[in-house]
Amino acid sequence: MLTATANRDSRLSLWLRVREFAVPPSMIETSTARRSAGDWAGACAAARVDVDFSPRSVARAHGRDLAARIRADLRHLAPDLLRWHMPRIAPDGLLRPGLTLALARYDGAGRDGTGPVHLVARTPPAWADAGQRISLALWDGSCPDAGARRHPHPHPAGRFRLDLHRHLWDVRRTDELRIRAGAERPPTDADAAVDPDASAGVPWAHRCAVDRWAAEAGIVLRAEGRPAGAVAVRLGARHRVVVNLAADGDGFGPPAPRITAASAQADLSALPVLPDAATWVLPDLDLIRAGAIEVDRLHPLVASALAPGAPGDHSAVHPSPSVDRPGRPHLVECRGARHRIGLVDGVLAPLDHDPDEIRREELLAALTGTPLPCLRVIDVAHRQPDCLAGVRERLDHGDTAGALAVVEVLLGPDALLRDGALRDELEAAARRRITYGLYRAGLIGSGPDSGTGPGFGAGIATGPGSRRVRPGRRPGRPHPRHATFR
Repeated sequence: MLTATANRDSRLSLWLRVREFAVPPSMIETSTARRSAGDWAGACAAARVDVDFSPRSVARAHGRDLAARIRADLRHLAPDLLRWHMPRIAPDGLLRPGLTLALARYDGAGRDGTGPVHLVARTPPAWADAGQRISLALWDGSCPDAGARRHPHPHPAGRFRLDLHRHLWDVRRTDELRIRAGAERPPTDADAAVDPDASAGVPWAHRCAVDRWAAEAGIVLRAEGRPAGAVAVRLGARHRVVVNLAADGDGFGPPAPRITAASAQADLSALPVLPDAATWVLPDLDLIRAGAIEVDRLHPLVASALAPGAPGDHSAVHPSPSVDRPGRPHLVECRGARHRIGLVDGVLAPLDHDPDEIRREELLAALTGTPLPCLRVIDVAHRQPDCLAGVRERLDHGDTAGALAVVEVLLGPDALLRDGALRDELEAAARRRITYGLYRAGLIGSGPDSGTGPGFGAGIATGPGSRRVRPGRRPGRPHPRHATFR
């Protein structure tokens, strides 16, 4: 019990960090404003979503009818909401890399007039994940474009699909979120008969959305054209259960659900898979039930769906975490007195020392002497400030503008960074963005060391003494294959 509680608390803390840094308020505000104005392409750009096709090219390849349907979906796509609900991995809560998930399926729209066409969202491989960008593309299974050929898994994944969960990205369907997430029912109120052995040995059983499995399995079966049958549910790498929806004998009643453990000999490859979005309790609902987050800290569309009667204006973007105001002096104990340091002409400087004294102390420090405490505090702020963890989190989640804003508030907009951890993080983030650009342009192969010339991939250096940092991951970050975010 203590282990389950500890795992639960650890997961909640991870999701709190994701909700703070992964989709910043400025992104939600800008993307919402552009979408409301009818600029779906601008909304995607604000949410760091690249669009790899144009409606005109779709009309030429598949006809005007399909192009009109896709254009209508793009107008109602909330890319910031899509980013909010994308699958993520531990330990940093980054987007699950190398993933292709279907957002919409258009049957009978393929080049031959029979096969389906999918609107898909893709995430780059882990070595090119700088910026945490998402790309939109079309997939019909034939003649893949250059982006699909570069991607490690270009076809839509059966486990990760949002075409059956439009409420997670389509503003026309967000009112379904409350019901589909199970917010109107207690977490233990299940519809199906559960085999006691089904959840045995599953450490995350308390997070399973068992009360929604029967209804969601029915949605999957109807999408496959089956009135009843079995649906496989993946619970981690080693655990599988089966949701059986057996039709009544007279054929008139709803299917009677039952959840059983999958036998070791059973072949589950032929069964449809319950999407991951329907397998687990919605993280936001888990955070609210645990009292770990206030409703107004959620995405406005999520907040209005999960708590429509809660006080507060959920139509507005939740405020960002408080930071020090620019120019506000900081107090430092310096030689028995309390001195101030603050911004002067856009640079952090001591306010209670005259320029001649500062020049003498800087010369003394250059000759290996001990500088004034005020100068030591400024030096630490340049090299390894207290806000470094927040800057690193923002850079990891692609919020470069937010990271630079934090640095400017602390050091001033005209500060020159000194050698240290802060400068290393910013330089490593810049190198990773270069790698992502090379990946998008097709100038780098299937890995960071497969470039076609000097300066490609992980070998990009910034000068003498620079360290080679693998793009996409800081030293010590586990490989995503071994760190699934549950």
